Amino acid sequence: MSINTIALLPDHVANQIAAGEVVQRPASVVKELLENAIDAGATYIKLIIKDAGKSLIQVIDNGKGMNPFDARMCFERHATSKINKADDLFTLTTKGFRGEALASIAAIAQVELKTKQEEDLVGQHIVMEGGKMISQSECQTPTGTSFIIKNLFYNIPARRNFLKSDQVEQKHIIDEVERIAIPHTNVHFVLQSNGNEILNLPQGNLMQRIKSLLGSYIQKELVQINEDTSFVKIAGYVSLPGSAVKTKKEQYFFVNNRFVKNPFLNHAIYEAYKELISFQSHPKYFIFLELDPKHIDINIHPTKTEVKFTDDKTVYMLLLSSIKRALGKANVSPSLDFESETGIQHENAEVGKVYTQPKISYNTNYNPFHSPASNAGNPALEKANKQNWESMFEGFKNNTETVMAAPEQEQQLMEEIKKESIDFSVFQLNFKYIITAYNQNVMIVDQQRAHERIVYEHYMNSKKENSVPSQQLLFPEQIEMSANDFSLVKGLLDEFKFLGFEFEVFGKNSIVVNGTPADMQDFNVVQTIEGIIETYKLNTIDAKVEKKDNLCRAIAKNISIKYGKALEQEEMKLLLNHLMQCENPLYTANGKVVMMNVEYNDVERFFKK
Repeated sequence: MSINTIALLPDHVANQIAAGEVVQRPASVVKELLENAIDAGATYIKLIIKDAGKSLIQVIDNGKGMNPFDARMCFERHATSKINKADDLFTLTTKGFRGEALASIAAIAQVELKTKQEEDLVGQHIVMEGGKMISQSECQTPTGTSFIIKNLFYNIPARRNFLKSDQVEQKHIIDEVERIAIPHTNVHFVLQSNGNEILNLPQGNLMQRIKSLLGSYIQKELVQINEDTSFVKIAGYVSLPGSAVKTKKEQYFFVNNRFVKNPFLNHAIYEAYKELISFQSHPKYFIFLELDPKHIDINIHPTKTEVKFTDDKTVYMLLLSSIKRALGKANVSPSLDFESETGIQHENAEVGKVYTQPKISYNTNYNPFHSPASNAGNPALEKANKQNWESMFEGFKNNTETVMAAPEQEQQLMEEIKKESIDFSVFQLNFKYIITAYNQNVMIVDQQRAHERIVYEHYMNSKKENSVPSQQLLFPEQIEMSANDFSLVKGLLDEFKFLGFEFEVFGKNSIVVNGTPADMQDFNVVQTIEGIIETYKLNTIDAKVEKKDNLCRAIAKNISIKYGKALEQEEMKLLLNHLMQCENPLYTANGKVVMMNVEYNDVERFFKK
């Protein structure tokens, strides 16, 4: 008799598996609980976290609350008040609808719920642990709901080990709060972390909400979009081309007030900025699409951040045109005239005029693959033609060994140039390269990369007992930043101080700069520090480096000599002499080539041809 091998999973195991799709990190729990609070009609939501949500996540709202039966049922799988039949999926106006969130959260954490409806005298207090009901009792609580999530993944230690540092996890939580807070400007949001208030966003309009989240500076960088068509309504803000940044930040797409990710529509935005922003630069945008729910499908991913449209191409073209129109109004690109009819514009016909079909003349004997008749049959000209064509490919015939130096050659070159002292003539080419001669060879140096290498090693080689000296500012500068950038800077305060920066936390998401490194006195303090933060974040994406190393790279990138700066003879000599003393003068910290060496023998061979 055969043995049965297929069996139904126990409910608590099934819930833990479902939790793997819905709850990936503390930010996933925050997202689900905030969306439930929004659906409950809350106008005030307070989020409290400890240890970036690993120890505690508490969401308190003043929504409509739940009765005793609903309070118990909300923890069951596929229990939802949002839909009753499959057709309801195409008329959704709420955030959550799957009925998996609370069941999944309860399966991998210790959960406490307090809730009360306005007409009830007492509320309900429910305690869950590992997906099992521990107790349900009556309690005194204000109208609304309070969820307390403790010790996330306590019963799945392997999942808990995959969580990142508190700084990274808190960043993800702030991201989720921002994505929910931006479209719901009628809700007052408060975020507290380890007893400190991170965000306090009172009710207001969209621009006020954006400024509260990202800083007042952003208002002057944005232009408004507002287009209403029969298929979709497009509203929001996009940034001016001059405000494009090197990292993809402050990019928000909302469909019916739900944050979504859609590469197809993202392409439409970048297409609108084509030839307006430089390569690898990214615009900022806060775009809201509003259309009939029957034209979208949001039930394609457990986190509900992906969406499909019944007519992608129409949405794409309308979005592209709307952004171009907005930029046109700001006088940064040609504007599209939405008032005119699409189609061919005809000139007024003259009465009595006879119109004839235009004639086109062309050479019927023309063949692009044949030489002109005058050259046909001429062997000398045909041979010359062939040589001209072959000369186009001469540059590709170089052996790779001559293009890229071997490691032994690089080491030898490094040793040779370190012995040299630049005390003879140097000159600047196109305000970008420094050219000099040494040991009968010619050396071409990229001035910005060379100074970048020098500054990087200067900061990297500074020791704890001999930190970089700081220059006090006569007038301290205040910098307002986003919650994520503020959190990043707070985590780097010790590193900044060691490298000569003196910061002081001022208010919620602001710092005051009291001092900077002595060699930064000629730079705009605010712009330079903002550039350092952006470069630091970009380095974090591109390469995994230690904090001090990353910060030194970012500082070197932003305070080094830039292309276009005219240098005196003594400045160029000093720059080259300092470069020769570097541990690795051939490359920047990011691996870019600093100099080019042209040997005397190569020059001799060239002129002997």
